[in-house]
Formats: sequence, structure tokens, C-alpha cells
Amino acid sequence: MALVYLDDIRLNAEISGPIGGPAVVLIHALGTNLHIWDAVVPRLPAGCRVLRFDLRGHGASDVPPPPYAMGALIRDAERLIAHFGLRDAVVVGISLGGLVAQGLAVKRLDLVRAMVLSNTAAKIGSPALWAERIEVMRGGAEAYAPTALERMFGRRWREIEGVEPVRQMLLATKFDGWAGCAAAIAGTDFYTPTAALTLPTLVIAGANDGTTPPDLVRETAELILGHRWHLMRGAGHLPMMEKPDDYTAVIADFLRSLGHE
Repeated sequence: MALVYLDDIRLNAEISGPIGGPAVVLIHALGTNLHIWDAVVPRLPAGCRVLRFDLRGHGASDVPPPPYAMGALIRDAERLIAHFGLRDAVVVGISLGGLVAQGLAVKRLDLVRAMVLSNTAAKIGSPALWAERIEVMRGGAEAYAPTALERMFGRRWREIEGVEPVRQMLLATKFDGWAGCAAAIAGTDFYTPTAALTLPTLVIAGANDGTTPPDLVRETAELILGHRWHLMRGAGHLPMMEKPDDYTAVIADFLRSLGHE
């Protein structure tokens, strides 16, 4: 991992796989970091060049004062892809990362060959809902975490393997970074631009996901002509933490179907 110095921010990024291999870009969820992909990267086709990074405000990336605009998050991804000389990438975005993926595809279709939209939607929640969550988070991540984890993984979240690392990521996320990205989600509605996309898209939902329920994810999937749909049973909002083998197999099959391996 290394800090990439862009014009106005430093972003923590990791790139692996053979130089010149087909590009895969992984974008994480709110309150997590690039380590949610730890079990995914080694299970992807070996020929892929894989970029993952910490969104601004998260992990080891810089934490500018909030709020953030979705356009800034999209531009960060765009500049990192250019920095590493990638093109024709398959962009895999989960939750907040899925919003960034949609915006990137709309803005820079020349960089994006296909998308995997996981546990996400064209619009997630309302400004009022996010304002309420920001106020709860202001009181400390320890107070916010239990309800957030229950939404993500279900009422028995404490018993699920893979949840503790997520809890630790959330607790380690600085308030300004979390609130900045939450504000970006609150201000985003991609229904119209996403409906204009026609690139190959795999959409994944978790049957136990209370943050982006399957019906909401399916509604977004149906905006995209020719999308592929996969419902992961027995998984919640971050299926790579609960069922890494099954989750990565679905993505790897999609990559192979595109000849992207």
C-alpha cells in the first residue's frame, strides 16, 4: 500500500497483478476501507490488474473537512485510475462504492468497460435520514455501530463470522470522513443517469441486507438494459466478509464471461 499524491489530496491505494493485465477496480463501502477486499483479491482471475483504495476520509487516505460531494469521490477514482495507467476497467463498487461506480461510468465511459454493482442503488436513503445518522455518529462510533451492523447483517450480527473486522473498521473511521461521505450519499440521485447506461453490468444483492434491501437493489438493476442479477442467500450488506468464496466466484464468472481475465 502507498499514498498517491494527487493535486489536492493523498489517497491510500494498493495495486496488484501483472502489469498490462485487464483492470479491475474495487471501491469499498461507507465506514470501511480497502481491507474489505482482502479475501476477494487473491480469488480473482490471476491475470487481472487489481486496484483498490481507501476513499477520502477513510483508512489511510486524507480526511478533508466535511461535507464531501459525490463528484469529488468520483474524481478521486478517475484520477487514481489514470495515475496507474488503467483503462477498460471493470469497476466493482459496494454500497457507497456502487454510487461512485455509477457516477464514474456516466462521466468516463472510456475508462469503464463494465460494472459490478453490489448491495447498492441509484439512490440510498434521504437527506433527512442521513442527517439523522450523522448526528448519531457524532456521538461516537461505539454508539452508532450496533444499529448499523444490525442493518447490515441482521439481528444475529454478533454471531456472524467476518463482522468483527467490519466493526473495527467502522470504529477506526474518523467522524469527519464518515460524515463527509454520508453527506455525499445524501445528495446523490443517479436514477436518470444510471438508466442511460448500457454497459455490461452484474448486480448483486444480499438476502439479509437491511441497508440496501434486495428490492431496492433490484429496482436499480432494472434501470440498466441487459444487466445480470444475483441474489446471495444467507448474506447481508457486505457479502465478501460473510461468504468470500461464493461472492468472488460470482464476480470471477462475470469477468470470465467478458474475457476479462
